Amino acid sequence: MTDDRRAWWRHRSLGTRRELTLSTGRLAYFEAGAGEPIVLLHGPLTNANVWRKVVAALSGRFRCIALDLPFGAHSVPMPEADLSFAGLAAIVTEALEELDLREVTLVGNDGGTPVAQLVATTRPDLVRRLALTAGGAYDNCPPRRYRAIMKAIAYAPAARELILGPLRIRTLRRLPMSYGWLTRRPVEPATSDSWVLPALESDAVYADLRRMLRSLEPSAVLAAAESFGDFPGPVLVVWSREDRVFPPEHAERLAGDFADAGLKWIADSCSLLPEDKPFEVAQLLADFVQRTSSVPAAAISTNQES
Repeated sequence: MTDDRRAWWRHRSLGTRRELTLSTGRLAYFEAGAGEPIVLLHGPLTNANVWRKVVAALSGRFRCIALDLPFGAHSVPMPEADLSFAGLAAIVTEALEELDLREVTLVGNDGGTPVAQLVATTRPDLVRRLALTAGGAYDNCPPRRYRAIMKAIAYAPAARELILGPLRIRTLRRLPMSYGWLTRRPVEPATSDSWVLPALESDAVYADLRRMLRSLEPSAVLAAAESFGDFPGPVLVVWSREDRVFPPEHAERLAGDFADAGLKWIADSCSLLPEDKPFEVAQLLADFVQRTSSVPAAAISTNQES
């Protein structure tokens, strides 16, 4: 690992950085606030920074825990871990147990959304309520639009230099096959640096990324979908009708397949809803928790930090 601090930067709004020692390796996470726990999951080639503005808005009322999952933009390599969707769900489950968390609000975005589905259906005792923001579902795991580029990164001998290397140039990150399909507007440079640079700076993180991309396939997610109706808790589905990666039809299907689910649409946004519309996401999450618990209603903070 090099000393390029841009690769390992995390926004201060995420709170205190800590590590867990799990059976498959060490996992970094960030914690801010107090109250009912909200656990936040991100997707491939992003990290906890995707939730920075949501945490800033929610941490005055809730205990926000953002995991830094081994999705290729992480800071702590996990060379022994199973990085399939089922393996990632097992990592999240063990993290919840190590943190002694029960009945959490589990929130997923992008590739974190199928992981959240698996945790909720395999360990419903740990999940009080489930929030699924735009992300993988059913057979769109990993998303079809990115499968070719993901396969190239996973298997091509020179992928690091030829595919990831050019993304050191920030303007190229707006290309469709980079982050361009995922966000309506550019991501702040410091955040996108933290997504792109770890796999370029660390051989071990790059190895995790390739192993993860080789492991992701939809069978476990499809199997979990068969038991959505058995999940006992409330579910919130949050999506954009303009999503170019995760079909809006999947949002409607998810809302129909869970026994107690509601669907909310966010306009002028794409897949990375915590980036495009963080305060709308935060307000929906706060309202969701308030409606399904005894937490008093209160306005969330909308102070945006750079």
